[in-house]
Amino acid sequence: MTVATRVGCESRQIYVLRQRFRYTYDAPVRDLNHRLVVVPPRRHGDQRRRSHSITVSAAGARTTHRRDAAGNTVTRSRLPLVEDGVEFALEAIVERVGPGSDALLPTAALTDPRFLRPTRLTAADQAIRELASAMGGQERLDTAERFCAYVHEAILYAHDLTTVATTAAEALAIGHGVCQDSAHVMIALCRSAGLPARYVSGHLLGEGGTHAWVEVIVADPAGARAVAFDPCNGRRAGLDYLTVATGRDYTDVAPTSGTYVGSARGTLTATKQVSIEG
Repeated sequence: MTVATRVGCESRQIYVLRQRFRYTYDAPVRDLNHRLVVVPPRRHGDQRRRSHSITVSAAGARTTHRRDAAGNTVTRSRLPLVEDGVEFALEAIVERVGPGSDALLPTAALTDPRFLRPTRLTAADQAIRELASAMGGQERLDTAERFCAYVHEAILYAHDLTTVATTAAEALAIGHGVCQDSAHVMIALCRSAGLPARYVSGHLLGEGGTHAWVEVIVADPAGARAVAFDPCNGRRAGLDYLTVATGRDYTDVAPTSGTYVGSARGTLTATKQVSIEG
């Protein structure tokens, strides 16, 4: 949910985001090295992070925070021993003032190889190259709109048919997938057409898990701007989307991942709540 008030002639919305990632193990594990990319950016378009905290349930955790090359906050927690479980909890307050605006970027973003070169997950096969050629045009936003609409029709939402390792070409051939698959296919089409695009991880209000969409980068009088499209839902992203991180593909911004030493089997339970402040 959101709370909206009026500031001058603009709408002010405040979101309180709470997430928990609980890992349980059927035997002790050693040398846990966990990575989280869950903290919303300090600033993204009209989105502002007012505060945040990350807590780790296990005693003795060594936790560090740093910014990666894309400006995302990456949190790492290291534990020498976990007997049976550990929980990571995030709380963040994010404010937006305005009708929803694109993120402004330096002009160099238009030619940044990170947004133009394929990755393993976004590499175009012959089918994607032919589609990009057929649907591409001179007007970049119009092209992006066509790509978004096409992917929405081509990829039917379905769990358990793809994994985090499924490529754009594989997802398109299957014709089913989740939001990250739709994002990867649209990015593959964009990059194949010479249109810079990046993967976005965040939250769509009303959904239980994290969400993924695409930002297409176009020229702007101020330099460049990132225009957000959600191919999974076939629309532009608006005020009901909260950006957390951007990258080349899912691998760059996976919300939770890590390694440990031991033969134990781990189980993840994740929860998310977006509620009204105060």
